[in-house]
Amino acid sequence: MLIFRLYTTSGTSNFVKKSMLSRDRMYQALAEKDVSFEGQFIAAVKTTGIFCRPSCTARKPKPENVEFFKNTKEALQHGYRPCKICNPLDNLNETPAYIKAIINDLNKNPSQKYKDWNLRERGIEPSTLRRWFIKNHGMTFHAYQRMYRINSAFKKIQNGQSVADTAYDSGYESISGFADSFKSVFGKSPKKSKEEKIIDLIRLETPIGPMIACADERGICLLEFTDRKMLETEFKNLSGRLNANIIPGDNRFFHKLQIQLKEYFESRRKEFTIALSLVGTPFQISVWNELLKIPYGKTRSYQQQANALSNPGGVRAVANANGMNKIAIIIPCHRVIGSDGQLTGYGGGLWRKKFLLELEQQNNKQLNLFSED
Repeated sequence: MLIFRLYTTSGTSNFVKKSMLSRDRMYQALAEKDVSFEGQFIAAVKTTGIFCRPSCTARKPKPENVEFFKNTKEALQHGYRPCKICNPLDNLNETPAYIKAIINDLNKNPSQKYKDWNLRERGIEPSTLRRWFIKNHGMTFHAYQRMYRINSAFKKIQNGQSVADTAYDSGYESISGFADSFKSVFGKSPKKSKEEKIIDLIRLETPIGPMIACADERGICLLEFTDRKMLETEFKNLSGRLNANIIPGDNRFFHKLQIQLKEYFESRRKEFTIALSLVGTPFQISVWNELLKIPYGKTRSYQQQANALSNPGGVRAVANANGMNKIAIIIPCHRVIGSDGQLTGYGGGLWRKKFLLELEQQNNKQLNLFSED
């Protein structure tokens, strides 16, 4: 079964004085390039006049030369300019514009073939593109576009188009060459693939980092941050339960997903209406459905979730199922916190959980102020 791989003592700002993080802890995170502190602070270097993300890979400055701020706006207001290495004004690990353009072209015409000379004509160095795809998708660009082409061909055959017509429509020069490529993905010839299933996959951008989305014919079945440690395990679980191959490709639910996520992060959407395809045990699905009932901008404890499921003694089981949620943000597991009010485990990182809760709670406050007026 194919699994898609992804692979300030003096000069201290007011933010540092008010922050729960000490100056020493922030500098340690900066020195360790700790991505888990993304979104919690910005580090500015007095000697160079630039500001960076916590995870910036540039050479680290001396502690006395660093000033910390809450966000990029504060750093800019103090006269600092953004680092060209970590690009703190961009979304975390955002896909470069030229790669977005190529992926959009493939989406419109999966049969299109980009060779090295085509890339150079567009001012793109093939080796740079190759490294980006290996880092972010676990395969070369040429392998990615080949799989995208096979995904499109599979759907045409499923819809009744002949193998010969599909092969030539997909840009192959011979039926045998198409059959070999098809078999390398599905393990079967095109003629014997009628019973095969696929799960479509895309990479999309958010203000708190890139995500991977998967969808089948019923709806979205996975939405996770690309740096989630359990992502490959989730792929294997999803592929095994649905007996399907996970392949880059378009899906009718992806466009709506991207629109609704954009509206959510812009505080213009409180509820998602996109179709979901929940893949898990009956108990896990019951826990995920209960998560969907937590109101926007509100939180519950694990105990409250267990009580809502009429299983007050099953807090640990509920917490485990909560952690196995494969559809982040839409199924809001970020709204479940510890009984003491502290933020607890979140697969995307506690800094993202904090960001999402603050986004929702701040928006709720603004809406309440408007309603009072």
